[in-house]
Amino acid sequence: MSRWIAMALVALTLICACTRTSLPPIVEAKRVFVIVMENHSYEEALQGAYTAELEKQAGVATNYHAITHPSVPNYLAITSGQTWGISEDTYRALPPEDIGHQMTSADIRWRAYMEGLVPGRCFDSPKPFNGDHDPFAYYGGRCPSNAVPFSELSLDLQTTSTRFSWIGPDSCHDQHDCSTAAGDNWLRQTVGMITSSHAWRADAVLFITWDEDSGGADNRVLMLVLRPDVKHRVSAVEYDHYSLLATIEDILGVPRLANAATARPMNDLIG
Repeated sequence: MSRWIAMALVALTLICACTRTSLPPIVEAKRVFVIVMENHSYEEALQGAYTAELEKQAGVATNYHAITHPSVPNYLAITSGQTWGISEDTYRALPPEDIGHQMTSADIRWRAYMEGLVPGRCFDSPKPFNGDHDPFAYYGGRCPSNAVPFSELSLDLQTTSTRFSWIGPDSCHDQHDCSTAAGDNWLRQTVGMITSSHAWRADAVLFITWDEDSGGADNRVLMLVLRPDVKHRVSAVEYDHYSLLATIEDILGVPRLANAATARPMNDLIG
């Protein structure tokens, strides 16, 4: 009898071990950086020399998709888990139900570093700033104090107090109005600044993606995930912008919003 009990215990141990290894790893990071580029498919984004170099070093989601077209509803999806019925690049004041207000309520320090932003002028800063690419001004219908000029990023990177950093290039450097190379060079400088900083070394994760592709039905875009000590890995799991929001909210410890509640987090690219 004891032999059968022993065999049963061994079998149970193996089952438990298999169950554990099949689960996605727990997300562990203290700081989150997000960079959103513009209007390039997966293949088009990799035409940038630096982006192609990053792709060989980072976690790569090869089956990551934007939600829709055009840009604005995708930005809303990333930050609130829904598109709010918006199907064009237009401004509409929305309820304060986004990750920004979540973090504020949870006393989590966050900032949106917007290139070209004049302080307090989310709606009328001069071009190449593009207010359509600043989603946080939609929620509550005002320019939040957390939206600051991109130039403040370099100073903040010297500390670890900011847990969430949204980094929005202007409409040239996000590849919307200028060449792929222009945005690629901007990424080289900006990612280099982040990954050489004190804030980065103190357990951070950087997500780089594109809001949508160049108009295709598939809407597959590049998603790169960088960690200080994590090597290159590839995931073919189907993800989308709701997955990104779910992952960020899990890291920060705030509830998942709207469609992020049922989205699969990108844990296989984090750990």
